[in-house]
Amino acid sequence: MAETLPTILVIDDEPHSVAAMRMALEDDFTVLEAYDADAAWRLMEEHWVQVVISDQRMPGKTGIELLTEVRDRWPETVRIIVTGYTETGDMIQAINDAGIYQFITKPWHPDQLLMAVKNAAKLFELARDHERMTLEMRYLGTAANARTQERRQLLQAGLGFDKVLRGPNSALNGTIALARHFASFDVPVLITGEPGTGKTDLARAIHYGSLRADRPFHEINCAGLDDQALAAELFGARRGALPGQTQARAGLLQKADRGTIFLNGIDTLSADMQMALLRVATTGAFQPIGSHEQLTTSARIITGSHVDLRGAVAEGAFRNDLYYALAVTELTIPPLRARADDIPLLAERFLQEAATEHGKPVRGLSSEALLFLEAYDWPGNLPELRNEVTRMLILAQEVTLGAELISRHILQSRDPRAGERQPLPDFSQMDGTLKDRVELIEMRILGETLTRLKWNKSRAAAELGLSRVGLRAKLDRYGIEPHATVSEEE
Repeated sequence: MAETLPTILVIDDEPHSVAAMRMALEDDFTVLEAYDADAAWRLMEEHWVQVVISDQRMPGKTGIELLTEVRDRWPETVRIIVTGYTETGDMIQAINDAGIYQFITKPWHPDQLLMAVKNAAKLFELARDHERMTLEMRYLGTAANARTQERRQLLQAGLGFDKVLRGPNSALNGTIALARHFASFDVPVLITGEPGTGKTDLARAIHYGSLRADRPFHEINCAGLDDQALAAELFGARRGALPGQTQARAGLLQKADRGTIFLNGIDTLSADMQMALLRVATTGAFQPIGSHEQLTTSARIITGSHVDLRGAVAEGAFRNDLYYALAVTELTIPPLRARADDIPLLAERFLQEAATEHGKPVRGLSSEALLFLEAYDWPGNLPELRNEVTRMLILAQEVTLGAELISRHILQSRDPRAGERQPLPDFSQMDGTLKDRVELIEMRILGETLTRLKWNKSRAAAELGLSRVGLRAKLDRYGIEPHATVSEEE
C-alpha cells in the first residue's frame, strides 16, 4: 500500500524562491505555497501541515514571528527557517521564540533542502507516534484516567445526550437509552428517521459520549451532492485535480481520523459512491481525487438514512454488503408527530434561541398556543417547528405569544371542541355524507378564525360573512367554546 505524502508549506515573498523549493520537494511531498504570512496562516487552517519552511526576511512579519505563532497554534508542526543571515543573535532568538528545528542558509542546495525536510517529516511522525503512545498510556494510570473522564464529562454536558431535549415520557427515550449504550462501543451506527428529526444531534451526542470525545466530529449531508462534489468532500483532492483548484484539499475522512464522521442521507448514494463507501467501511481505505495513492482513516462512521434501508436493499437500490457493514448497530428516531409531549419543551427552547438571536424580549408561549402546537402533525419535523415559533416571535406585540399568532393551517388542525390532541383528519379518506364532511370543515374554520381573532365574535362574524346571531348559533350547534385561558368577549 502506497504511503501518504506528507504536506509541506513553503513561504517566501519571492516567487522564484518558492518555485525552486517546490521543484526540489514535490516528488516526495505535497507542497503548499504562500508568499506572505497571512496566506500561510490561511493554508495552515485549511490543511494538515507537517513541516513549515519560511524565509526569515519578508515584508510585514518575519519568519521568526510567523513560526512563533505557528508553534503556539500547531506545536506539533516542525518549523524550518531559510535565511541569508547567520547572526548569532538571530539564531538564539529563533531557537527560543519559534522553536526552530533547523536553519538553512542561502544559497542552499536542493539535496540539502530535501534531506532537511525529510528529517523534519520523520521527526513529525515520531512525535505523532509518541503522542499516540502517551494517549494510550494515559488510560493505564488512575490519575490520568480521572482527568480524561473529567474532560469527557464536560463535553457530554455541553454536546452529549443531555443536549437532546425531550420529556420524561418521550417516545425518544428508548432510542436515547440504546444510543448511550452503543456510544461506548467503537462500531458503526445507522440512524434512521424522517428528514428533520434530529439525526445529526443524535450522532453528535454518540460521538461525545464515546472514548473519541476529545477528537474531531465532522458531518456531511450526502443528499443533493453529485458524485464528484461528494467525493471531493469525503476523500479530498490532489492539487489541480478539480477545476479552479490550485492547492491540495484534505477530505473529511482525513480530518476526522481517530474521531467520528457522520454521513447523513446515505439512502441517496449512487452505485459508485456506495462501492467507495463500502471500501472505507470495511478497510478504512480511500483515494483522493486525482491521486494514485491510497490513504487510510480510523474514523468511526455513523450514518443517517431518511428511509428504512432494508426496503432499498430488497429492491436492489442499496448494496446489502454496505448495509450490513454500516448497520452493526441501528437506531430509529420517531417523527415529531409521535413526540407530542416533547413539543412544549422544544417550542420554548426554539423561542428563547430565536429571541436571543433577534434581540427581542419574550416571556414564553401561552398555554392555548401550546395546545395548538401539540395538535399539529409537523410533517417538516423540528425545522418546521423552529420556523413557526420564529415567525410567531416576529409577529408578536406582547412578551407572551398567544395562539392568534399561529399559522392558519396549524390552527385548523385542532378540533375546537376537544381539550386533548386530535389532529385534523385526512378529508380524502373520510367516510360520511357530504353534509357531514362540510360540517367538519366548517367547524375547524370557525375554531381557527375565532382563535386568530382572540374570540372577538364581531370581527369573526364580519370576516366569515355571518351575523352575530348566525355565528352564535353555529357555535352552539357545534359546542365550540373559548378555552379557560381565553376571556370571551361580552
